[in-house]
Amino acid sequence: MNIAFSLADDLISLLFPRLCHSCGDHLVRNENVICTRCRVSIPKTGFEVVRDNFVEKLFWGRCRLEKATALAFYVKGGKMSRLIYRLKYDGHREIGNEMGRLLAVSLISSGFLDDIDCLVPVPLHPKREKKRGFNQSLLIAEGIASLSGMEIVSDSLVRLCSADTQTIRSRTERWQNVEGIFGVENGESLSYRHILLIDDVITTGSTIDACYAALSGIPGIRVSAASLAVAMAIV
Repeated sequence: MNIAFSLADDLISLLFPRLCHSCGDHLVRNENVICTRCRVSIPKTGFEVVRDNFVEKLFWGRCRLEKATALAFYVKGGKMSRLIYRLKYDGHREIGNEMGRLLAVSLISSGFLDDIDCLVPVPLHPKREKKRGFNQSLLIAEGIASLSGMEIVSDSLVRLCSADTQTIRSRTERWQNVEGIFGVENGESLSYRHILLIDDVITTGSTIDACYAALSGIPGIRVSAASLAVAMAIV
């Protein structure tokens, strides 16, 4: 039975090859979405075990995050940038879930999630989400939840208006572009809870800061943040 299944799997792989979304090489059995070589060579930050790390310092003097981290460094043209581009603009949802699971491994093993009560993905405006077909931050959160068992709350933090893309904006323009674009509905579901905001890339931190501004009026809320990647300079 196992031999027959393996032969069938090999035949399917031959006829319909599965390719790594990062380097384009063929995936072998037991590899999913990205190959093992790319998986181990992603430039991880290790910030989940470092207090006062680079990501946390982005928010000093701006908002009171409990802690913050990112799985990897975002380098233009690098492995993580290719994966995020294929997720957001080529519609490969499976990347979001798989990279969320990879982030979860770091968060769980480090104890980063031990005092977190729920996951809150950064929302897209409904029009943009309908056009894209998904919210990449929710896919990442689902990947984290699949390993951690954590609750996802995706109906409390809402985007009130659609902001233009941040990609080509300066640091100041990024801040102005997201000012006041988030709001809260059913805020009682987050009262007196420690939430983890989930995003794909943190650059200046303007999006997370705008989310915090909207959430800060909820009684007893504590906010932390995690993303797949952090840019050491504006990308």
